[in-house]
Amino acid sequence: MGKVIFNGHIVDRKKALIHIEDRGFQFGDGIYEVIRVYNGMPFTLKEHIDRLYSSAQKIYLEIPYSQQEIMDLIINLLEQENASTCNLYLQISRGVVPRNHVIPKTASPTFVSYLMPGDRPVNLMKIGGKAVITEDLRWHYCDIKSISLLGAVLAKKKATDAGCLEAILHRSGIITEGSSTNVWIVQDGKLFTHPADQFILNGITRQKVISLLAINQLPFAETSFTVEQLQRADEVFLTSTTMEIIPIVEVDGVKIGSGTPGDITRKLQTLFEKEIEQECGPF
Repeated sequence: MGKVIFNGHIVDRKKALIHIEDRGFQFGDGIYEVIRVYNGMPFTLKEHIDRLYSSAQKIYLEIPYSQQEIMDLIINLLEQENASTCNLYLQISRGVVPRNHVIPKTASPTFVSYLMPGDRPVNLMKIGGKAVITEDLRWHYCDIKSISLLGAVLAKKKATDAGCLEAILHRSGIITEGSSTNVWIVQDGKLFTHPADQFILNGITRQKVISLLAINQLPFAETSFTVEQLQRADEVFLTSTTMEIIPIVEVDGVKIGSGTPGDITRKLQTLFEKEIEQECGPF
């Protein structure tokens, strides 16, 4: 993986150098996307690029490339790198200007994209993972996929320190999302996930799962739920681009349901795999 996209061109990775006064470095002033690649094909590419432009609009950042230009560059990079199954990271910062808190009227954004190794977490999808619950202390613009991720990083540290996969966040007892995932519960056959407002990132996998639920006539609601409801749920699972659908079988040391992945979670995993295969080919 020696090549990257840098400011509209595919170059050798060692030539992609970021200036010390880039606002992404100085202020975390930028946005990003992570796109899953299967069999060399980017999954839900258009949806990710749509969200990139939505995030840019929310922070008053004008991307100097069309959506089609970015998608063409990504396909070209995947071909040159002979990609198989991996992750593609894409970041756009506001660019290089002298350090000042004021958003500059003119700046040339810095655009970088590159591939990262990343196998499917097949074993984790089968057996499930553990989570801890912690207070959501992040800012109130979680719907923007900002590169300012320190709040999420600190939450994830609490999870890893506890030997867990994820930190599930709450605001005043209401579950929002994970540090890098969306959170779902199943109760009495119905699925629940937090509504897509400013307190969560509307994950692309989350959106795909909602579509699958509607197509397959499985009952669900985009509504908030409490820490107590999560702890008493029949099933809990996480969704994200890199992890797909991961069952959570234990939270804060207490088993969820039977302590094994539930039937509805497994059904969704199967439906989601079929979606991937339709777009990117069989595994």
